[in-house]
Amino acid sequence: MLVQFEKYQGAGNDFIMIDNRSGKYNTLGIDQIKWMCDRHYGIGSDGLILLNESPSADFEMDFYNPDGSKSFCGNGARCVVAFAKALGVHSLTRTFHAIDGIHEYTLEDSSIGIHMRDVNYIEFFGEDSALMNTGSPHYILLSDDLSTENTLNKGREIRYAAQYKQDGVNVNLVHVTSTHEIDISTYERGVEGETLACGTGATACALFLASRNELAQGTVVVNAKGGKLAVRFVRNASGFEQIWLLGPASKVFNGEINLL
Repeated sequence: MLVQFEKYQGAGNDFIMIDNRSGKYNTLGIDQIKWMCDRHYGIGSDGLILLNESPSADFEMDFYNPDGSKSFCGNGARCVVAFAKALGVHSLTRTFHAIDGIHEYTLEDSSIGIHMRDVNYIEFFGEDSALMNTGSPHYILLSDDLSTENTLNKGREIRYAAQYKQDGVNVNLVHVTSTHEIDISTYERGVEGETLACGTGATACALFLASRNELAQGTVVVNAKGGKLAVRFVRNASGFEQIWLLGPASKVFNGEINLL
């Protein structure tokens, strides 16, 4: 099968984009998706997204991790919005359907915003670490060492701990630079390695900072290794709402690949 694709990136997170509005690629298998995502034998990416038709939104985002598993992906969502715009998909509702439901989006000249799910529960482990779900589960740990070596070591240690091993967890190291700005590094499950950015991880880390600093609302700047993101939020009685992930997304290249 010959597959036409485009490659997009958002803050260094890169994704294979496939226009599947016709249903042409409905038979694409998990092994084929894993092969395409492989950086040595395939195209190489942090995930693959099929853009499908949706009866209830502008389009559907069908996202796959490099290991073939499915989840929500914040930077992937921003990239697929850019992809949909380039394809000429009509922005009738400014919404798209993902694995965790309907999301709103905004389009600006240099930034794409995604409305994230509300966060109603954060489990803290002392002052230095926490666990929350922002569409995917994230463990957050304060650290002054965001090196790749430490990110991989801490990431694997926590991700494969007994309580997380079965379902997996993403692990984020956070260095606080001010009351509204952080640097982060992320180990992603499904990728099983460090990625240059993670949208749901950036969101989790920003809300972790907002909780620690008792911020009622505002924007946290998140410096990932692949670029700058921003997270806007409002605190409520149970957690956070009106959460938006914002940042750039752009096309890298397009091509076609013959699946053997």
